[in-house]
Amino acid sequence: MLEKINSPEDVKKLNLEQKKQLAEEMRKYILEIVSENGGHLASNLGVVELTIALHSVFDVPKDKIVWDVGHQTYVHKIITGRREELKTLRKLNGIAGFPKSKESDADCFNTGHSSTSISAALGMARARDIKGGDNSVLAVIGDGALTGGMALEALNDTGWSKTKMTVILNDNEMSISKNIGGMSMLLSKLRTKRSYNKSSDAVKKMILKLPKIGDAIVKIVIRVKRSIKQLVIPKMFFEDIGFRYLGPVDGHDIEELERMLKISKRLHEPVLLHVLTKKGKGYSIAEKNPDRFHATGPFDLETGKSKKQKKKDYSKVLGEKLVELAKKNDNIVAITASMKDGTGLTEFAKEFPERFFDIGIAEQHAVGVAAGMAKEGTIPVVPIYASFYQRAYDQVIHDVAMQDLPVVMCVDRAGVVGADGETHQGTLDMSFFRLVPNLTIMAPKNFKELEEMLEFAIDLNKPVVIRYPRGGEDAYQMEKQEKLNWGKAEILKEGKDVTIIAIGKTVARAMKVAEKIEKEQKDISIEVINTRFLKPIDKETIKQSIEKTKHVITIEDGTIVNGLATAVQEIIQEENLQGVKMKHYAYPDEYIEHGSVEELEEIYGVDEERIIKDTLNCYRDSAITK
Repeated sequence: MLEKINSPEDVKKLNLEQKKQLAEEMRKYILEIVSENGGHLASNLGVVELTIALHSVFDVPKDKIVWDVGHQTYVHKIITGRREELKTLRKLNGIAGFPKSKESDADCFNTGHSSTSISAALGMARARDIKGGDNSVLAVIGDGALTGGMALEALNDTGWSKTKMTVILNDNEMSISKNIGGMSMLLSKLRTKRSYNKSSDAVKKMILKLPKIGDAIVKIVIRVKRSIKQLVIPKMFFEDIGFRYLGPVDGHDIEELERMLKISKRLHEPVLLHVLTKKGKGYSIAEKNPDRFHATGPFDLETGKSKKQKKKDYSKVLGEKLVELAKKNDNIVAITASMKDGTGLTEFAKEFPERFFDIGIAEQHAVGVAAGMAKEGTIPVVPIYASFYQRAYDQVIHDVAMQDLPVVMCVDRAGVVGADGETHQGTLDMSFFRLVPNLTIMAPKNFKELEEMLEFAIDLNKPVVIRYPRGGEDAYQMEKQEKLNWGKAEILKEGKDVTIIAIGKTVARAMKVAEKIEKEQKDISIEVINTRFLKPIDKETIKQSIEKTKHVITIEDGTIVNGLATAVQEIIQEENLQGVKMKHYAYPDEYIEHGSVEELEEIYGVDEERIIKDTLNCYRDSAITK
């Protein structure tokens, strides 16, 4: 059946049994691809029937489907003509793991971060009404994403607006970690309505069969039922804010899904369709471990075990050190935005449940809560992925830094992360954090230095950013390293001809570059500086080195704009250093698409071989060009 699907029209031609067969084939196909390429598995297996039903009822691209986060769109991509392309999933120049409008007009809006779909869909519906269109607009959002403030803001506006559109709440009781909070509690109560409605319908059918008096009894029962319903089922939040609430409906029952979607299509008001699905559906290993299979690398289909051996990484090191420090300091607390496992806080949560706070997919709230806790004498540690810290930028400025509060902001997955692409690359954090007054910004060259930086940050009693990359097995290792001092750089290697200045992950590359160049060109002597701090940067150490060598190279795993390169240029200008030749290695002022980290580094010219080649060529010509 799968081979026959090249467009949504092909799905519409299928009968119910054929669609059920297609769903099974879809799951098998996705499992084969993700087990080889890696990707988001559990979420995609959970929406197979829902996606088939959507394309059976609606007409894409005329009708608009906005997928929140977008990591659950593999079935949608297959149905909209990208079946074969899915084999290139997340590979360089291959298909993206998220909706991309440049891939297909069926992808009406690019997504990658949580809680944005309802806002975008409402905007599209309002534009449609202004232009006099008649197409349907839908937002598909998970219950985890509904914990995000932006989603709640959008629900508030949509319900009040009375605009015709449908929000499909894909309720699987999970985001990446298990959902928490009041919204999760509300949905748990709403789920009970499903069994309540089933029994209610059965009783109604039985009473209607009674001759003559059946209709009268049903009317009386309905009046009584409405009164009792308010006691049994909580008052409907969604209806109270202006939505027509439909459901809950079994998200794996194609026939029932199509029936409910057709109802929503006819209604000229905001509709919320509550759909119950199971993450990892059809693959028992993922059903039992949906968090582990939320995003996965290549794995063995039979056992579910990863094909790549898991190594110690920065996230785990941070978590272990935080537990150690928290045993000595009762004021330390940890906050996560529904990423406990991904950010290394699992053990902390077990050891100190009363000092651990999972606040849902709400990064703004996470930093705001941290500011409030810091104001009252605790020391909050808040690990969030670099690309998600963007969402809390105002809180970092307004709530933390402006009040000079001791919040330790751990920026995980900093730099290029690879296959997840432009929405997840962490290349902008150094640039935007560097603009904020009162912030101290650090980046460790290895695991040991991360431990020291965390301990230093907790003792500093100021707002601190510590950024570190995904993984870490390639970090620069050394037996002994200098004690960490505020704003002080570390000279790892002395030299007289070229100064290489690096930070964080790129320190290892700087040392390898220096060693290989000196091995190949015996008359070149290279000095390597690990800045440790981007802010405050060690102006004196950098100035003295540049004055000595007159040739400077900077290496960083962020954007060229307002990062390490800019900071070094400012020192040269402020100190009026003359005759300095410079070369910067960083990512350009653009969004970086998906591919392996190694491939992207080579494409953008920040790889080891390029730096060595450029340096040798330029030095031989006695000029390192800008």
